[in-house]
Amino acid sequence: MDKLQLLAMIQASTGIGIGLMIGLGALGACIGVGVMSSRFLEGAARQPEMIPQLQAKVFLLLGLIDASFIIAVGLAMLFAFGNPLLAVIK
Repeated sequence: MDKLQLLAMIQASTGIGIGLMIGLGALGACIGVGVMSSRFLEGAARQPEMIPQLQAKVFLLLGLIDASFIIAVGLAMLFAFGNPLLAVIK
């Protein structure tokens, strides 16, 4: 296999991996936020006196869920623009 074919295969595999990282990360974050928000509303409806304590935990977890997706996007951008796998070919 010559270098050009190997380069094309690495870039194609990287593109598929980037798409999966961003797509599945966004899907997981959206589902996680939706499930957590629905459970918060259920808990708030059952015990209104617990709303301040639950709300603080919900906002903390919302930030953590979104941060994990942003980290995945950052890793995807690393592979998109500064692919360390291409250094093996040179």
